[in-house]
Amino acid sequence: MKNGFLRVGAVTPKLRVADIDYNADEIIASVNNADESCALLVFPELCVTGKTCGDLFRQRSFIDAAWEAMYRIADETSEKNVVFIIGLPAYIEGKLLDLAVVIHQGTILGCNVKLTLSEEEARYFSPYEVSGSFYDEYFEDEIAFGQPLYFCERDLFSFAVIFHDDLMAPISDDVDAALAGCHILAVPSAFATTIGSSEKTAQILTAQSRKLHAAYVYANCGVGESTTDNVFAGEDFIYENGRQLAKSERFSDGIIYADVDLELLHGERMRDTSWRTDFANSTVDADLDIVGFEMELDEDMELIRKVPKNPFIPEDKDEIASRCAQILDMQAMALVTRMRHTNSERLILGLSGGLDSTLAILVSAKAIDILGLPKTNLHAVTMPCFGTTSRTKNNSITLATALGAKIDEISIKDSVLQHFKDIGHDPDNHNAAYENAQARERTQLLMDMANDEHGFVVGTGDLSELALGWATYNGDHMSMYAVNGSLPKTLIRHIVAFEADRVASENPELSAVLKDILDTPVSPELLPPTEDGKISQKTEDLVGPYELHDFFLYYFFRLGFAPSKIYRLAKIAFAGEYDDATIYKWEENFLRRFISQQFKRSCMPDGPKIGSVDLSPRGDLKLPSDASSKVFLDELKTVLES
Repeated sequence: MKNGFLRVGAVTPKLRVADIDYNADEIIASVNNADESCALLVFPELCVTGKTCGDLFRQRSFIDAAWEAMYRIADETSEKNVVFIIGLPAYIEGKLLDLAVVIHQGTILGCNVKLTLSEEEARYFSPYEVSGSFYDEYFEDEIAFGQPLYFCERDLFSFAVIFHDDLMAPISDDVDAALAGCHILAVPSAFATTIGSSEKTAQILTAQSRKLHAAYVYANCGVGESTTDNVFAGEDFIYENGRQLAKSERFSDGIIYADVDLELLHGERMRDTSWRTDFANSTVDADLDIVGFEMELDEDMELIRKVPKNPFIPEDKDEIASRCAQILDMQAMALVTRMRHTNSERLILGLSGGLDSTLAILVSAKAIDILGLPKTNLHAVTMPCFGTTSRTKNNSITLATALGAKIDEISIKDSVLQHFKDIGHDPDNHNAAYENAQARERTQLLMDMANDEHGFVVGTGDLSELALGWATYNGDHMSMYAVNGSLPKTLIRHIVAFEADRVASENPELSAVLKDILDTPVSPELLPPTEDGKISQKTEDLVGPYELHDFFLYYFFRLGFAPSKIYRLAKIAFAGEYDDATIYKWEENFLRRFISQQFKRSCMPDGPKIGSVDLSPRGDLKLPSDASSKVFLDELKTVLES
């Protein structure tokens, strides 16, 4: 199991009601034809007989035939390296039980008993809440049975079986199973379809998998069941941590697969303080029977998992719009609260014509409106110097004007040249001092203006720049309140685009300038432009594409993945866009910069946490400024050896 990925499957086999031999043949075929990399396969409840057999469940010969079929299924799949779960009725200790039998290479690992019975099911089956074992003469072994049972191959590959009705109960067994350490919940189901039932099941699986940081493999019976009173749609689902990985077509049969990330689930549990508290206080493991087993897991399987390029951005377009609107509201209200606390009625910010300062002024304008203050209480300043182009300067002026803000243009060329003269720096030497002097001069100017106007400076820097340390220490790195500090560059682009579309009819001038800013290359504009007046210093040429860095940031910091695993995922996400060497180059650069630039984050200004990632030293990131990146760089190098 490489990088914690495990392939699982949910099956809706072809079925004939009460035709046990036919059903056994279909189960055997499904197992033997399953993907060679699949480690866990879940079949529906009572799939050996069918769920809709009615009073046939009262026939002892019928029940015995199902048990004999289970022997045949185990024997004829013994060469297949997969754990699978089938459903059948069985008499144990004088009770007729609804079982989910776990089988691996010809051996029964255990039998799970259904506890929550409907009125119809209670006509035939008994609940059985005592775990134990029974001796089976065919296997010449003791077989564990009851509920719950915990199946563990190794630390991460652990699962429990939870029937659909047990899952839907007010107090569901999946909570105890997860607290006992199970990362996967296998859900055999024989649930009749009604209007809205599929959506309800999906909602439950979404909520439970997110709350318990678990994977759910849900298999339901299909159209082969009797339609005397009900319809069975055969919908199968695979969920992981609130995200749907796979879903079958309604009224179809076959297998769906997904690669679940057990490292992700384990990491989420370790980061969730409420989870750790409940885990520490839980006593369920004392009542849980642990069934160990061994199997060879595919270390070289090619992932079928979809890896989004932009993990900070929802994949659904409607959700993107809703998220952008919510973010703007959160930023604006955070700024409003700070203005009220400091008795400030004026905001000052530097406007560069780039994405970050554009979002900052949009947020500031919204805050001014919320407080009912004159729009001119928002004071934007464009401060051209050696690298400023006419495009960015003109966009800055147009943007501020379209928002009704006060706009000033103050050239800092003379101030910076005087500064160079004072410190003996040659203006033709375009080193770090040449660039940083401009950023610090701008910050000084804004701070002094804020003091003079009894306002404060709104910071513009974003999460991506903080992660890379792509900011001048005590220059653009510093402000009096930073509204963008927990927003990555890739998300900011979507927020600005959302606002451009939203205001298109009411303020076409604002919409047009926002769209032109979106088309402008990202640049600090600290070096002189080209001969034809174009931007010469493009950030993504220097530090790498922001979509890659935001990807690295999410998986490295948010999920704690190893660099080699991040590299593997990036190759899938960006296939056809960046070659392997490019991905490696910029990931190496990210790791080096992320660790080495902590000193800038250690003294970053206040700002609201908006998303799931925040690098504030007062919030999510506790990191010494003098840590080494060697262990991460060495781990990344292992991909060159494979």
